[in-house]
Amino acid sequence: MLKEFRTFVARGNVIDLAVAVIIGAAFGAIVSSLTDDMIMPVLGQVLGGLDFSSYFVRLGEVPAGYTGSLTDYAALKKAGVPILGYGAFLTAVIKFLILAFVIFLLVKAANRAMGRRPAEEAPPEDILLLREIRDELREGRGAPRA
Repeated sequence: MLKEFRTFVARGNVIDLAVAVIIGAAFGAIVSSLTDDMIMPVLGQVLGGLDFSSYFVRLGEVPAGYTGSLTDYAALKKAGVPILGYGAFLTAVIKFLILAFVIFLLVKAANRAMGRRPAEEAPPEDILLLREIRDELREGRGAPRA
């Protein structure tokens, strides 16, 4: 079993995947910074000074000993108040869309650089068979006519 595991790990695909995960994590940090520090503040300013990350709905009571602000999302969350943080969710969705778009552009550029074209889906077997029958009929190799 150890030998099989060693063979599995020694494959190029596993090492490539490990490198991709590490680079992806670092790239995720860059996208988070881009979203949190550049895009969301500009978007908030364009929409009238809104800070999406602080949009929330309080779902429960604030603990008796809480002395912080009732509008501070992070402090309320830290205090254990049940909160529906739709602003934080919106920010996460925007981060995902940015990351997905950038990865799409990177894959597209890599495919172009390597001369790859998008793979076309192979037609189903029945379509291939029908095309073959059609071509034979066109060539007159079909069954003899009576």
